[in-house]
Amino acid sequence: MSKSPEDEHPLRALGWAAKDNSGVLSPFNFSRRDIGADDVGIKILYCGVCHSDLHSIKNDWGDALYPIVPGHEIVGKVTKVGTNVEKFKVGDHVGVGVIVGSCGNCETCKQDLENYCPQKILTYNTVDHDVTKTYGGYSDTVVVNKNFVLRFPDNMPLDAGAPLLCAGITVYSPMKYYGMTEPGKHLGVVGLGGLGHVAVKLGKAFGLKVTVISTSLSKEKEAVERLGADSFLVSRDPEKMKAAMGTMDYIIDTVSAVHLLGPLLGLLKMHGKLITVGLPNVPLELSIFPLVMGRKLIGGSAFGGIKETQEMLDFCAKHNVTADIELIKMEDINTAMERLVKADVRYRFVIDIGNSFA
Repeated sequence: MSKSPEDEHPLRALGWAAKDNSGVLSPFNFSRRDIGADDVGIKILYCGVCHSDLHSIKNDWGDALYPIVPGHEIVGKVTKVGTNVEKFKVGDHVGVGVIVGSCGNCETCKQDLENYCPQKILTYNTVDHDVTKTYGGYSDTVVVNKNFVLRFPDNMPLDAGAPLLCAGITVYSPMKYYGMTEPGKHLGVVGLGGLGHVAVKLGKAFGLKVTVISTSLSKEKEAVERLGADSFLVSRDPEKMKAAMGTMDYIIDTVSAVHLLGPLLGLLKMHGKLITVGLPNVPLELSIFPLVMGRKLIGGSAFGGIKETQEMLDFCAKHNVTADIELIKMEDINTAMERLVKADVRYRFVIDIGNSFA
């Protein structure tokens, strides 16, 4: 007979979980494994609320393993380390992102791309090496293998830095891989949400000219005056779109809703790159003609590996890049999820875990 989540492991934990596809979160008692030789025990202080958390708890992707404790933008303090752990010590501030394990032997793992490992272990809603489920950061504590723990820079705010562990690396990784970092080049950012607003800040940190591309004119002041974009383009304005054709070197598309790619391709110069990081749940239509005639590229990218995520955190700390957040208590999470559905957040909710489970 299988054990209950509360009795699977020796370390007691408290979190908030979704029990079914209503997505409603409520208090949940469960357990964490004991701290092994290669593990780091962490008291969670903050956890970002990612849109994928919402998809997961509502089973939008059809892979839900209820009960689900979401959360993969975790920042906390080390409480205990295993005997083989040298990189971290008790009291250190650390982060945990989207993955907590991988096979370590495949080609992607050998290239520090554990995020693409076929056997990667996600921070929540997946099965760990010991065949028990993983539970995420909407909880008071977590135990993570040392190879998947990130050093949090001393000058990085813990709360505003938390969303970088998913939102930040998800836009940083493609910008680096596809060479979208050359100072003076022109970057278009499609969508001004949790991912898009960080992409604007990273673009400026890399020395790029940045244009925000949005369906909503109301976001122009926010994009330019608050986030530092150089210009703003309303994608529903045919005249403005026509005037901007062939002016951009790169576009990073953060939109997960169904939208047209053709107009975006038209904005690119010859050899331009359109990189998508959003995840629409239905196929998008693509006209090949402008792709071929402009020698343009369409690519995709997921979040990054551990080495690159650490690089991203250090880069952001150096350039004072953080997420714009709204700090909430754990008991407010269901209201926050309702607001997230309506895109009513500027730009990322972060749960004050340390003061919610005190």
